[in-house]
Amino acid sequence: MTEQGWRPRALRDGEEPDPRFTLANERTFLAWIRTSLGLTAGAVALEAFAGDEIPEIIRTPLACILLVLAGLLAIVAFRRWIRIESAMRHQRPLPMPQASILLVLGIAAGAVVLTVAILSGTFG
Repeated sequence: MTEQGWRPRALRDGEEPDPRFTLANERTFLAWIRTSLGLTAGAVALEAFAGDEIPEIIRTPLACILLVLAGLLAIVAFRRWIRIESAMRHQRPLPMPQASILLVLGIAAGAVVLTVAILSGTFG
């Protein structure tokens, strides 16, 4: 423990960045976490309330895609927060936003599942 409390190893050295940048990084992290929670809520709602509107063969895989995406997004968001904080402390360029790529790929996978279901006549 230090005087400032416990810190991840990546944040123990370097110069303390401007608090405004640290807080902006934290707000971005929390936005990704809210997105992850929204995906989780969407998966639960899909399974709990869609009933016969969406056949189980489509509903369950789609809910699972959303849940896996939500879990991965939370992990990637935390990793992103640490990497950006470390980059700011060492005056390095900011890393690429992997969370955005993950979110796009996950939503695209869900869209493919729904498109296949619609084209195969599963609905209606």
